[in-house]
Amino acid sequence: MGTTDQLDQKWLKAAVLGCLWASSEIVLGSFLHNLRVPFTGNILTAIGLMLLISVSHLWKERGLFWRAGLVCALMKAVSPSAFIFGPMIAIMSEALLLEMSTRLLGRNWTGYVVGGVLAMSWNLFHRIANLIIVYGMDIVDLYENMTLYAQKLFHLESDITWMPLLVLWVFYFIFGLLSSFAGIYIGRKALTTPLKVLGAKGGKRQQKPQGKQEQLFRWSLPWLVFSMLGMVLLLFLINRKEWFFWLPSGVLLLALWGFRYHRSLRPLKKPRFWIFFVLITMLTSFLFVQLREQPGGWMSGLMTGLQMNFRAAIMIVGFSAIGTELYNPVIRNFFEKTWFRQLPLALEVAFDTLPQAIGRLPAAREIFRNPVSVIRHQVAHAGYFLEKVDLRFRKKPFVCILTGPIGEGKTTLLTLLAESLKKKGIAAGGILSPSVVENGQRVGYDLVNVADGTRERFSRISDLPGWVKVGKFTLFEAGFHFGKQALDPQHNLNSEVVFVDEIGPWELQEEGWAESVQGLLKAGKPMVWVVRETLANEVVAEWNLTDYQVFRVSETTVDEVAEFILRKQS
Repeated sequence: MGTTDQLDQKWLKAAVLGCLWASSEIVLGSFLHNLRVPFTGNILTAIGLMLLISVSHLWKERGLFWRAGLVCALMKAVSPSAFIFGPMIAIMSEALLLEMSTRLLGRNWTGYVVGGVLAMSWNLFHRIANLIIVYGMDIVDLYENMTLYAQKLFHLESDITWMPLLVLWVFYFIFGLLSSFAGIYIGRKALTTPLKVLGAKGGKRQQKPQGKQEQLFRWSLPWLVFSMLGMVLLLFLINRKEWFFWLPSGVLLLALWGFRYHRSLRPLKKPRFWIFFVLITMLTSFLFVQLREQPGGWMSGLMTGLQMNFRAAIMIVGFSAIGTELYNPVIRNFFEKTWFRQLPLALEVAFDTLPQAIGRLPAAREIFRNPVSVIRHQVAHAGYFLEKVDLRFRKKPFVCILTGPIGEGKTTLLTLLAESLKKKGIAAGGILSPSVVENGQRVGYDLVNVADGTRERFSRISDLPGWVKVGKFTLFEAGFHFGKQALDPQHNLNSEVVFVDEIGPWELQEEGWAESVQGLLKAGKPMVWVVRETLANEVVAEWNLTDYQVFRVSETTVDEVAEFILRKQS
C-alpha cells in the first residue's frame, strides 16, 4: 500500500508545507548563521510565519499549522549541528501559538496578527528560557546585578529591571506584526492572482540530505536512561553541592559521553563557547565585587561563573547524547503504533519532496533581498508539490516509452505511430518535436500539436534574445506555451493516448513538460513518451511508473508499438 493511501489529506498537506518551511530553514539558516547575522532566529521565524499564513489561505484544514511545525521540527534533524533541540522546540512552539490563535480568533486578520506576534515573541521567551535552563537561575541574578549596576552608574532612581526586556519585546512585536501582514498579503494575492508555475527555469538537481548515518551507530536503551539520569543527577549536584562534588563527576560524565557520542563534544570545540565562558565568568566576578561589599566577593563571583558555564556544557552535551539515542528504531517503531502513526509516513513524504523544494529555492542572497517575492513563489509551488506527492503512489495509466540515443529516429517513429493510431480510430493528442534542418545542419526544433497538426517554433541555435537559453539553443516562450496548451489535460479530454516528445533532463529537474505530464497522469491519460536511452530508468523512477513498456527504436517497428497500445486500450 502506498504512503498516500495511508495518509489523510491533512497530514499530506502538512508534509508538503513542513517540507517547504524546512527548505527555507536549511538554506537560509545556514547562510545567515555563516554570516553571523544578528536576529537570525527572528528572520527565520518571519519566513515561517509568512509561509504558514499565506498557504493557509489556500488550504483551510484545521490543525495544519501544528502538524506542519512538527514535520519541519523533525526535519531539522538533518542539520549537522550537534545541538538541535533549541531550533526544533522553537519551530514547534511557533506553529502551536499560531494554531492556538487562529483556533480561538479565527483565520482572519485578528487571528493571524495575534498568532504572528505571539510566535515572534516566543523567540525572546525562548532565548531567556534557554539561558536559564543552560546556566541556571544564576543568569537571572547576573541580569539583575547588571541592571542594578546601571542604575548605580547613571544615578537612576526608578527601577529599570524590566526596561531592557520591554524595549526588546517591542522590537519583536513589530517584527511579528510585519511578518503577519506580509503573510496575509501574499495569501490574498495567491487567491486573486495566483502565480503560474511555468517550470521553465533549469537548475542543478539537488540530492536528498542524508542526515545521520544510523547504520554506523549501535543504539542502546540503557544508555538513553543513563544519559537522562546522569544529567538530572549532575544538575542537582551543581545546584546543591560544593564544586569538589560536581566537578569530578561532571568531567567523568562528559568523558563518557564524548567517548560514545563523538559529535556531542563539537559545541565545546567552538571558540564562541569559550569566549562566552570567559565573558560570563569575568562579568559575574566583576559584579560581585561591585555590588557585594563583603569578603570573598570576587572569588564567589568567579566560582558562580564557572558553575554556570559547567552547567551549560553538561546541558549541551547531554541533550546531544539523548538526541542521538532517540533515533533508535525501537523508539520510532513505538511511536508508529500510537496516535502519531501517520507522522513517520508524513516525514517520508516530506523528505522525498525536500530535494525538489531546495532545488526550486533561489540563492540565499535573493531570499534575503526579497523575501515576499520568494514566499509568493513558494506558495505557488505548494499546490504543485502536493499534486506530485499525491500522484506518486496513485494508480497510474500505462505509459509506452520510446528510447534510444540522440539522432536515432525517435521522433520519426513517433510521428509514424501517431498517423498509424489515427488510421485505426485512436484519438491522439500531445506534441511532437521534429528537428529543423538548414543546409544539412540541425538548427533547432519545432513543436507540432498531434491533435490538429498546427506547428510552432520552439528553439533555434541563435544569439538573439529569447526566453531561456539551454546549451546552444534559445527557447521561445510562445513555443513553450504552445506545447503546454497541447499537453493540457483539459485539451485532451477526448484523447485516448497523449504523445510527449520528449522527456529529458529538463523534466527531471521539475521543469519543462513535468507539470503537464503530472496533470495527464493524474487525469488517467495513457501516454507515449520519447526518452533518451541513458535517462529511461531515471524517468521511470521519477514518476514511479508501474504499468509501462520500454521500446528501443532500433529494435522495434511502428506496428509493434501500435499493436501494444491497442491491446492496452481493449
